[in-house]
Amino acid sequence: MGVFCQIDSDHDTGVSRQQSERLAGRVAIVTGGTAGIGAAVCRRFVDEGAWVVAVARGRNAGHALVDELGADRAAFVAGDVSDREVAAAAVATALDVFGRLDVLVNNAGVDLAGVPILQTAEADMRHVLEVNLLGAVLMLQAAAKAMDGGGSIVNVTSRTALVGVPGSAFYGASKAALEGLSRAAAVELAPRSIRVNCVAPGLTDTAMVSDWLQGQSEEAIEAAMEKIPLRTLAHPDEVAAAIAYLASDEARPVTGASITVDGGYTAQ
Repeated sequence: MGVFCQIDSDHDTGVSRQQSERLAGRVAIVTGGTAGIGAAVCRRFVDEGAWVVAVARGRNAGHALVDELGADRAAFVAGDVSDREVAAAAVATALDVFGRLDVLVNNAGVDLAGVPILQTAEADMRHVLEVNLLGAVLMLQAAAKAMDGGGSIVNVTSRTALVGVPGSAFYGASKAALEGLSRAAAVELAPRSIRVNCVAPGLTDTAMVSDWLQGQSEEAIEAAMEKIPLRTLAHPDEVAAAIAYLASDEARPVTGASITVDGGYTAQ
């Protein structure tokens, strides 16, 4: 576990000028923040005026992200979110480096890459639940206590929280539990002016999905794409856009909700 800050560099994610100050003055923690959706969230938040604390296990990727975004806009905490001390370190970094905490994005997650239920080892089940659910809870508890005057928590779930997908039983179970937790937390934390919402991506062009696709036949990939009405994968930036909306004042009356970004997959 550690903290890393580095020097500024420019990055253009195509955020419009109209949006560029939407998150001005906000400080956000983003778990799983060094790759895929998490890295896209960090970049978009910084482009929209926020400061970010990225949390992830990989130090090299964390150092590179802070080098890209700049020490004046980003910091990094290394560690596994299922460790309570990592949550405490992330919150402490936000407060010590940037002076406040307004947003938490629970994005860190692991999958079992298509392992059937009957072949899943208990240790693997526990690992998925500890990272995807317990890790999100630990981060939520620590962050909510530090959100003085309100804030926004966005939990990244999955299409598998809403429909059954073979080979994703425990990933789906962890994300479905996170959806249920989010609704209860939205009600409990409303008196503190803390909103809690979910974004549920479908198949997204990330390393995790790419690894899964590489293990499939062309026929299986074609069949998977045919199940998506829009016939396209989401891009991490597109998922990040939904998360940025929920983090902003544009979503001020929105809590306990879930936005699907899945090309219509779960609408069928």
